[in-house]
Amino acid sequence: MLTRRLGLLASATLGLAPWPALAQKKPQPGKAGKKKDSPTGSPAETPLGPVDTAARWAYGMDYETGATLLEKNADDQMPPSSMTKLMTMYIVYDRLKQGRLKLTDELPVTEKAWRMQGSKMFVQIGTQVKVEDLIRGVIVQSGNDATIVLAEAIAGSEDGFVELMNKKAQELGLTKSHFTNTTGWPDANQYMSARDIAVLASRIIRDFPEYYHYDSEKSFKYNGIDQGNRNPMVQKGTADGLKTGHTEAGGYGLVVSAKRNGRRVILCLNGMSTMHERAEESERLMDWLFFNFEDVTLYAAGDVIERVPVWLGSQRTVPMVAGRDLIVTMPRNWRQKAAVKVAYDSPLKAPVSKGDTIGRLTVTGEGVPQMDVPLMAADDVARLSLPGRAIAVIQRYVTGT
Repeated sequence: MLTRRLGLLASATLGLAPWPALAQKKPQPGKAGKKKDSPTGSPAETPLGPVDTAARWAYGMDYETGATLLEKNADDQMPPSSMTKLMTMYIVYDRLKQGRLKLTDELPVTEKAWRMQGSKMFVQIGTQVKVEDLIRGVIVQSGNDATIVLAEAIAGSEDGFVELMNKKAQELGLTKSHFTNTTGWPDANQYMSARDIAVLASRIIRDFPEYYHYDSEKSFKYNGIDQGNRNPMVQKGTADGLKTGHTEAGGYGLVVSAKRNGRRVILCLNGMSTMHERAEESERLMDWLFFNFEDVTLYAAGDVIERVPVWLGSQRTVPMVAGRDLIVTMPRNWRQKAAVKVAYDSPLKAPVSKGDTIGRLTVTGEGVPQMDVPLMAADDVARLSLPGRAIAVIQRYVTGT
Protein backbone atom coordinates (compact mmCIF):
# COMPACT_ATOMS: atom_id res chain seq x y z
CA MET A 1 0.00 0.00 0.00
CA LEU A 2 1.48 3.30 -1.12
CA THR A 3 0.61 6.35 0.95
CA ARG A 4 1.26 9.95 0.05
CA ARG A 5 0.91 12.71 2.59
CA LEU A 6 -0.12 16.11 1.26
CA GLY A 7 0.01 18.96 3.76
CA LEU A 8 -2.65 21.61 3.36
CA LEU A 9 0.08 24.24 3.51
CA ALA A 10 1.08 23.06 0.04
CA SER A 11 -1.90 24.77 -1.53
CA ALA A 12 -0.39 24.70 -5.01
CA THR A 13 -0.29 20.90 -4.91
CA LEU A 14 -3.95 20.73 -3.93
CA GLY A 15 -5.04 23.49 -6.26
CA LEU A 16 -6.44 25.51 -3.36
CA ALA A 17 -6.98 29.22 -3.44
CA PRO A 18 -5.12 31.23 -0.79
CA TRP A 19 -6.79 31.16 2.60
CA PRO A 20 -9.13 34.09 3.21
CA ALA A 21 -8.16 36.50 5.94
CA LEU A 22 -9.72 35.80 9.31
CA ALA A 23 -11.91 38.30 11.07
CA GLN A 24 -10.16 40.50 13.60
CA LYS A 25 -12.49 39.53 16.42
CA LYS A 26 -13.49 35.98 17.11
CA PRO A 27 -14.96 34.00 20.00
CA GLN A 28 -12.59 32.00 22.14
CA PRO A 29 -12.85 28.21 21.73
CA GLY A 30 -15.22 26.72 24.25
CA LYS A 31 -17.26 29.88 24.67
CA ALA A 32 -19.42 29.61 21.56
CA GLY A 33 -19.16 33.32 20.90
CA LYS A 34 -21.15 34.01 24.00
CA LYS A 35 -23.14 37.18 23.98
CA LYS A 36 -24.59 36.71 27.45
CA ASP A 37 -23.89 34.62 30.50
CA SER A 38 -22.85 31.08 29.58
CA PRO A 39 -25.58 28.47 30.02
CA THR A 40 -25.26 26.00 32.81
CA GLY A 41 -24.84 22.25 32.37
CA SER A 42 -22.19 20.04 30.87
CA PRO A 43 -20.61 21.30 27.63
CA ALA A 44 -20.89 19.90 24.13
CA GLU A 45 -17.79 18.54 22.42
CA THR A 46 -16.50 20.15 19.23
CA PRO A 47 -13.31 19.84 17.16
CA LEU A 48 -12.21 23.06 18.87
CA GLY A 49 -12.88 21.87 22.41
CA PRO A 50 -15.83 22.05 24.82
CA VAL A 51 -18.65 24.52 24.17
CA ASP A 52 -21.20 25.44 26.80
CA THR A 53 -24.85 24.68 26.10
CA ALA A 54 -28.02 24.47 28.16
CA ALA A 55 -29.34 21.71 25.89
CA ARG A 56 -29.40 18.22 27.34
CA TRP A 57 -28.94 16.70 23.88
CA ALA A 58 -27.23 18.42 20.96
CA TYR A 59 -25.80 17.68 17.53
CA GLY A 60 -24.49 20.02 14.84
CA MET A 61 -23.32 19.00 11.36
CA ASP A 62 -22.16 20.47 8.09
CA TYR A 63 -24.75 19.63 5.42
CA GLU A 64 -22.35 19.34 2.48
CA THR A 65 -19.63 17.22 4.11
CA GLY A 66 -21.58 15.53 6.89
CA ALA A 67 -18.84 16.54 9.33
CA THR A 68 -19.77 16.47 13.00
CA LEU A 69 -19.16 19.94 14.43
CA LEU A 70 -20.85 19.71 17.83
CA GLU A 71 -22.25 16.88 19.91
CA LYS A 72 -23.59 16.27 23.39
CA ASN A 73 -25.31 12.98 24.23
CA ALA A 74 -25.92 12.91 20.47
CA ASP A 75 -26.60 9.16 20.28
CA ASP A 76 -28.75 8.87 23.41
CA GLN A 77 -32.37 7.87 23.00
CA MET A 78 -34.49 10.93 23.77
CA PRO A 79 -38.15 11.97 23.42
CA PRO A 80 -38.31 13.62 19.98
CA SER A 81 -41.66 15.34 20.63
CA SER A 82 -43.00 17.00 17.47
CA MET A 83 -39.66 16.59 15.71
CA THR A 84 -41.13 13.12 15.06
CA LYS A 85 -43.16 14.78 12.31
CA LEU A 86 -40.01 15.01 10.17
CA MET A 87 -40.28 11.27 9.52
CA THR A 88 -43.98 11.63 8.78
CA MET A 89 -43.19 14.33 6.23
CA TYR A 90 -40.35 12.32 4.69
CA ILE A 91 -42.84 9.59 3.80
CA VAL A 92 -45.40 12.13 2.55
CA TYR A 93 -42.79 13.78 0.32
CA ASP A 94 -41.66 10.39 -0.95
CA ARG A 95 -45.23 9.54 -1.99
CA LEU A 96 -45.51 12.89 -3.77
CA LYS A 97 -42.24 12.33 -5.61
CA GLN A 98 -43.35 8.86 -6.70
CA GLY A 99 -46.62 10.27 -8.03
CA ARG A 100 -48.66 8.20 -5.56
CA LEU A 101 -49.96 11.39 -3.95
CA LYS A 102 -50.67 14.86 -5.33
CA LEU A 103 -50.64 18.26 -3.67
CA THR A 104 -54.17 18.82 -4.94
CA ASP A 105 -55.56 15.55 -3.57
CA GLU A 106 -58.22 16.06 -0.90
CA LEU A 107 -58.05 13.75 2.11
CA PRO A 108 -60.90 12.97 4.56
CA VAL A 109 -60.84 14.08 8.19
CA THR A 110 -61.79 11.23 10.52
CA GLU A 111 -63.08 11.53 14.05
CA LYS A 112 -59.70 10.38 15.40
CA ALA A 113 -57.91 13.20 13.58
CA TRP A 114 -60.52 15.75 14.62
CA ARG A 115 -60.30 14.73 18.29
CA MET A 116 -56.49 14.78 18.39
CA GLN A 117 -55.25 17.07 21.14
CA GLY A 118 -52.09 19.18 21.41
CA SER A 119 -51.11 21.59 18.65
CA LYS A 120 -53.77 21.65 15.96
CA MET A 121 -54.49 22.82 12.42
CA PHE A 122 -58.21 22.78 13.40
CA VAL A 123 -59.47 20.54 10.61
CA GLN A 124 -63.17 19.73 10.81
CA ILE A 125 -64.62 16.23 10.99
CA GLY A 126 -66.27 15.03 7.79
CA THR A 127 -64.47 17.56 5.58
CA GLN A 128 -61.81 17.03 2.94
CA VAL A 129 -58.50 18.89 3.09
CA LYS A 130 -55.95 19.38 0.31
CA VAL A 131 -52.60 17.67 0.80
CA GLU A 132 -50.76 20.96 0.35
CA ASP A 133 -52.77 22.55 3.16
CA LEU A 134 -52.09 19.54 5.38
CA ILE A 135 -48.35 19.86 4.72
CA ARG A 136 -48.50 23.48 5.87
CA GLY A 137 -50.63 22.41 8.81
CA VAL A 138 -47.92 19.96 9.91
CA ILE A 139 -44.84 22.08 9.21
CA VAL A 140 -45.98 25.59 10.07
CA GLN A 141 -48.65 24.87 12.69
CA SER A 142 -47.29 21.51 13.98
CA GLY A 143 -50.84 20.19 13.73
CA ASN A 144 -51.29 16.77 15.27
CA ASP A 145 -54.69 16.53 13.57
CA ALA A 146 -53.18 17.24 10.13
CA THR A 147 -50.55 14.58 10.77
CA ILE A 148 -53.20 11.96 11.52
CA VAL A 149 -55.16 12.86 8.35
CA LEU A 150 -52.08 12.27 6.20
CA ALA A 151 -51.15 9.04 8.00
CA GLU A 152 -54.61 7.50 7.77
CA ALA A 153 -55.03 8.41 4.11
CA ILE A 154 -51.66 6.96 3.10
CA ALA A 155 -51.56 3.79 5.21
CA GLY A 156 -55.18 3.21 6.22
CA SER A 157 -54.44 3.81 9.90
CA GLU A 158 -51.91 5.53 12.11
CA ASP A 159 -50.53 2.15 13.19
CA GLY A 160 -50.00 1.21 9.56
CA PHE A 161 -48.19 4.47 8.93
CA VAL A 162 -45.97 3.89 11.99
CA GLU A 163 -44.82 0.65 10.36
CA LEU A 164 -43.76 2.68 7.32
CA MET A 165 -41.89 5.10 9.58
CA ASN A 166 -39.90 2.38 11.30
CA LYS A 167 -39.09 0.70 8.00
CA LYS A 168 -37.91 3.98 6.49
CA ALA A 169 -35.80 4.72 9.58
CA GLN A 170 -33.94 1.45 9.01
CA GLU A 171 -33.45 2.27 5.33
CA LEU A 172 -32.00 5.68 6.21
CA GLY A 173 -29.65 4.24 8.83
CA LEU A 174 -31.36 5.91 11.80
CA THR A 175 -30.25 3.31 14.32
CA LYS A 176 -31.37 5.22 17.43
CA SER A 177 -34.96 5.81 16.34
CA HIS A 178 -38.18 3.95 17.04
CA PHE A 179 -41.72 5.18 16.46
CA THR A 180 -45.05 4.30 18.03
CA ASN A 181 -47.02 7.27 16.69
CA THR A 182 -46.81 9.84 13.91
CA THR A 183 -47.09 13.05 15.91
CA GLY A 184 -44.55 12.83 18.72
CA TRP A 185 -47.29 12.36 21.32
CA PRO A 186 -45.58 11.32 24.59
CA ASP A 187 -44.75 7.62 24.67
CA ALA A 188 -41.85 6.04 26.56
CA ASN A 189 -41.29 3.61 23.67
CA GLN A 190 -40.90 6.36 21.07
CA TYR A 191 -37.44 7.84 20.75
CA MET A 192 -34.86 9.35 18.42
CA SER A 193 -31.33 10.63 18.92
CA ALA A 194 -30.20 14.17 18.18
CA ARG A 195 -27.87 12.78 15.50
CA ASP A 196 -30.70 10.81 13.85
CA ILE A 197 -32.92 13.90 13.77
CA ALA A 198 -30.19 16.00 12.14
CA VAL A 199 -29.43 13.28 9.59
CA LEU A 200 -33.14 12.94 8.78
CA ALA A 201 -33.36 16.71 8.33
CA SER A 202 -30.43 16.63 5.92
CA ARG A 203 -32.09 13.85 3.92
CA ILE A 204 -35.32 15.82 3.62
CA ILE A 205 -33.41 18.81 2.24
CA ARG A 206 -31.34 16.66 -0.11
CA ASP A 207 -34.02 14.23 -1.30
CA PHE A 208 -36.96 16.63 -1.59
CA PRO A 209 -35.71 20.15 -2.37
CA GLU A 210 -38.93 20.86 -4.28
CA TYR A 211 -40.93 20.70 -1.03
CA TYR A 212 -38.48 22.23 1.43
CA HIS A 213 -39.79 25.76 0.79
CA TYR A 214 -42.79 25.04 3.03
CA ASP A 215 -40.44 25.08 6.02
CA SER A 216 -39.61 28.75 5.58
CA GLU A 217 -43.25 29.94 5.64
CA LYS A 218 -43.74 32.17 8.69
CA SER A 219 -47.48 31.68 9.03
CA PHE A 220 -50.43 29.71 7.67
CA LYS A 221 -54.13 30.45 7.93
CA TYR A 222 -56.71 27.66 7.87
CA ASN A 223 -60.31 27.51 9.00
CA GLY A 224 -60.12 31.23 9.76
CA ILE A 225 -57.27 30.71 12.24
CA ASP A 226 -53.88 32.26 11.46
CA GLN A 227 -50.96 30.58 13.22
CA GLY A 228 -47.29 31.52 13.12
CA ASN A 229 -44.42 29.13 12.51
CA ARG A 230 -43.24 27.84 15.88
CA ASN A 231 -39.60 27.84 14.76
CA PRO A 232 -38.03 30.97 16.32
CA MET A 233 -35.16 31.14 13.82
CA VAL A 234 -37.54 30.89 10.87
CA GLN A 235 -39.58 33.72 12.35
CA LYS A 236 -36.43 35.88 12.62
CA GLY A 237 -35.26 34.91 9.14
CA THR A 238 -32.01 33.35 10.46
CA ALA A 239 -32.96 29.81 9.35
CA ASP A 240 -35.10 28.28 6.60
CA GLY A 241 -36.52 25.25 8.51
CA LEU A 242 -37.21 22.64 10.00
CA LYS A 243 -39.16 21.76 13.22
CA THR A 244 -39.65 22.45 16.91
CA GLY A 245 -40.91 20.13 19.62
CA HIS A 246 -41.96 20.16 23.26
CA THR A 247 -43.11 17.60 25.77
CA GLU A 248 -42.68 17.39 29.52
CA ALA A 249 -40.24 14.48 29.15
CA GLY A 250 -38.25 15.99 26.28
CA GLY A 251 -38.29 19.64 27.26
CA TYR A 252 -38.05 22.25 24.53
CA GLY A 253 -36.23 21.25 21.38
CA LEU A 254 -35.79 22.02 17.71
CA VAL A 255 -33.89 21.06 14.61
CA VAL A 256 -32.93 23.99 12.38
CA SER A 257 -31.11 24.47 9.13
CA ALA A 258 -29.57 27.67 7.83
CA LYS A 259 -27.61 28.59 4.72
CA ARG A 260 -25.12 31.44 4.68
CA ASN A 261 -22.70 32.34 1.90
CA GLY A 262 -23.46 29.09 0.11
CA ARG A 263 -22.82 26.86 3.16
CA ARG A 264 -25.55 25.00 5.05
CA VAL A 265 -25.45 23.87 8.68
CA ILE A 266 -27.96 21.70 10.56
CA LEU A 267 -28.36 21.89 14.34
CA CYS A 268 -30.53 19.77 16.65
CA LEU A 269 -31.03 20.74 20.30
CA ASN A 270 -33.37 19.23 22.88
CA GLY A 271 -34.04 19.22 26.60
CA MET A 272 -34.12 22.97 27.27
CA SER A 273 -36.30 24.47 29.97
CA THR A 274 -38.15 27.30 28.19
CA MET A 275 -39.09 28.55 24.73
CA HIS A 276 -36.86 31.57 25.33
CA GLU A 277 -33.88 29.37 26.14
CA ARG A 278 -34.53 27.32 23.01
CA ALA A 279 -34.56 30.46 20.86
CA GLU A 280 -31.39 31.89 22.45
CA GLU A 281 -29.41 28.65 22.33
CA SER A 282 -30.27 27.77 18.75
CA GLU A 283 -29.25 31.16 17.39
CA ARG A 284 -26.12 31.41 19.53
CA LEU A 285 -24.81 27.97 18.58
CA MET A 286 -25.73 28.34 14.91
CA ASP A 287 -23.78 31.61 14.77
CA TRP A 288 -20.80 29.88 16.40
CA LEU A 289 -20.83 27.00 13.93
CA PHE A 290 -20.87 29.34 10.95
CA PHE A 291 -18.17 31.61 12.37
CA ASN A 292 -15.69 28.94 13.42
CA PHE A 293 -15.85 26.53 10.46
CA GLU A 294 -15.75 26.76 6.69
CA ASP A 295 -15.92 24.37 3.75
CA VAL A 296 -12.84 23.99 1.54
CA THR A 297 -12.83 22.21 -1.83
CA LEU A 298 -9.79 19.93 -2.02
CA TYR A 299 -10.51 18.48 -5.46
CA ALA A 300 -13.21 18.95 -8.08
CA ALA A 301 -15.07 15.87 -9.31
CA GLY A 302 -12.94 15.34 -12.43
CA ASP A 303 -9.54 16.27 -11.00
CA VAL A 304 -6.92 13.53 -11.38
CA ILE A 305 -5.50 12.94 -7.92
CA GLU A 306 -2.90 10.35 -8.99
CA ARG A 307 -2.02 8.21 -12.01
CA VAL A 308 -1.77 4.71 -10.61
CA PRO A 309 0.46 2.11 -12.34
CA VAL A 310 -1.36 -0.92 -13.77
CA TRP A 311 0.47 -4.25 -14.15
CA LEU A 312 -0.23 -6.15 -17.38
CA GLY A 313 -2.75 -3.57 -18.53
CA SER A 314 -3.46 -2.13 -21.96
CA GLN A 315 -2.45 1.23 -20.43
CA ARG A 316 0.48 1.64 -18.05
CA THR A 317 -1.48 3.86 -15.66
CA VAL A 318 -5.07 4.70 -14.80
CA PRO A 319 -6.19 8.12 -13.52
CA MET A 320 -7.59 8.05 -9.98
CA VAL A 321 -10.40 10.49 -9.16
CA ALA A 322 -12.92 11.08 -6.42
CA GLY A 323 -15.92 11.15 -8.76
CA ARG A 324 -17.39 14.10 -6.87
CA ASP A 325 -16.24 17.38 -5.44
CA LEU A 326 -14.20 16.68 -2.30
CA ILE A 327 -15.15 19.29 0.26
CA VAL A 328 -13.85 19.21 3.81
CA THR A 329 -15.05 21.25 6.76
CA MET A 330 -12.15 23.08 8.39
CA PRO A 331 -12.01 25.02 11.65
CA ARG A 332 -10.82 28.46 10.62
CA ASN A 333 -8.00 28.70 13.13
CA TRP A 334 -6.76 25.10 12.75
CA ARG A 335 -6.64 24.67 8.99
CA GLN A 336 -2.88 24.84 8.66
CA LYS A 337 -2.45 21.72 10.80
CA ALA A 338 -4.63 19.56 8.56
CA ALA A 339 -3.10 16.99 6.22
CA VAL A 340 -4.40 14.99 3.27
CA LYS A 341 -3.24 11.41 2.70
CA VAL A 342 -3.83 9.37 -0.45
CA ALA A 343 -3.32 5.59 -0.16
CA TYR A 344 -3.52 2.95 -2.91
CA ASP A 345 -2.00 -0.37 -3.97
CA SER A 346 0.67 -0.03 -6.64
CA PRO A 347 0.73 -1.47 -9.18
CA LEU A 348 -2.88 -2.46 -9.73
CA LYS A 349 -3.53 -5.74 -11.51
CA ALA A 350 -5.37 -5.53 -14.82
CA PRO A 351 -8.18 -5.54 -15.72
CA VAL A 352 -9.45 -2.34 -14.06
CA SER A 353 -13.02 -1.10 -14.57
CA LYS A 354 -14.09 2.51 -14.54
CA GLY A 355 -15.62 3.24 -11.14
CA ASP A 356 -13.63 0.56 -9.28
CA THR A 357 -12.46 1.71 -5.85
CA ILE A 358 -8.66 1.73 -6.09
CA GLY A 359 -7.62 4.01 -3.22
CA ARG A 360 -8.68 6.19 -0.31
CA LEU A 361 -8.20 9.82 0.64
CA THR A 362 -8.19 10.80 4.31
CA VAL A 363 -8.06 14.19 5.98
CA THR A 364 -6.73 14.41 9.52
CA GLY A 365 -5.31 17.01 11.87
CA GLU A 366 -5.81 18.71 15.18
CA GLY A 367 -9.27 20.18 15.34
CA VAL A 368 -10.24 18.81 11.91
CA PRO A 369 -13.32 16.59 11.47
CA GLN A 370 -11.94 13.40 9.92
CA MET A 371 -12.79 12.65 6.31
CA ASP A 372 -12.32 9.27 4.63
CA VAL A 373 -13.29 9.07 0.95
CA PRO A 374 -12.97 6.18 -1.55
CA LEU A 375 -11.14 7.03 -4.79
CA MET A 376 -12.00 5.36 -8.07
CA ALA A 377 -10.60 4.56 -11.48
CA ALA A 378 -11.57 7.11 -14.13
CA ASP A 379 -11.08 4.73 -17.11
CA ASP A 380 -11.29 1.09 -18.09
CA VAL A 381 -7.93 -0.67 -18.47
CA ALA A 382 -8.15 -4.03 -20.18
CA ARG A 383 -5.77 -6.89 -19.52
CA LEU A 384 -3.11 -7.43 -22.16
CA SER A 385 -3.41 -10.41 -24.44
CA LEU A 386 -1.20 -13.42 -23.70
CA PRO A 387 1.57 -12.30 -26.11
CA GLY A 388 1.39 -8.77 -24.67
CA ARG A 389 1.64 -10.06 -21.11
CA ALA A 390 4.64 -12.18 -22.05
CA ILE A 391 6.41 -9.18 -23.56
CA ALA A 392 5.60 -7.05 -20.47
CA VAL A 393 6.98 -9.73 -18.12
CA ILE A 394 10.19 -10.05 -20.17
CA GLN A 395 10.57 -6.28 -20.34
CA ARG A 396 10.20 -5.97 -16.58
CA TYR A 397 12.67 -8.76 -16.01
CA VAL A 398 15.24 -7.16 -18.34
CA THR A 399 14.76 -3.46 -17.56
CA GLY A 400 13.09 -3.52 -14.13
CA THR A 401 10.28 -1.27 -15.38
